[in-house]
Amino acid sequence: MITLPSKVENQTFLLNDIEKQIKPLGYVIGGNWDYEHGYFDYKMEDNGSYLFVRVPFQAVEGELDQQGVEVKLGRPFLLSHKYQSGLDDWVDDESALVNQFSEPVDKDAPFPKEWIDTGRAHVHELEEVLLR
Repeated sequence: MITLPSKVENQTFLLNDIEKQIKPLGYVIGGNWDYEHGYFDYKMEDNGSYLFVRVPFQAVEGELDQQGVEVKLGRPFLLSHKYQSGLDDWVDDESALVNQFSEPVDKDAPFPKEWIDTGRAHVHELEEVLLR
């Protein structure tokens, strides 16, 4: 994981407004959110590992499932999530019909140096869109 200081850090927005602005850039709310915090993810690469620009956010007024919730952005970071190719050799999950994803090889794999500048460019683009 590589943190990237940014002008969007500690800025507050209405969640609905920020989604409208950054979804066209390719950002989505990651599936690991709860009522107090979550992450915007931008997937840069999917070739043996997922490379993400991830922007954390937390609710400052309301809860994330409520209309009009205000969120504060955290420091963006670059994240590499290496996954297995093919099927799991061993599955011990009673909900296997629902959860069909392979176990990750490394949830926080080293981030490739050749992608750092690309990640910085995406954060700069995010700043340009949100802070105009």
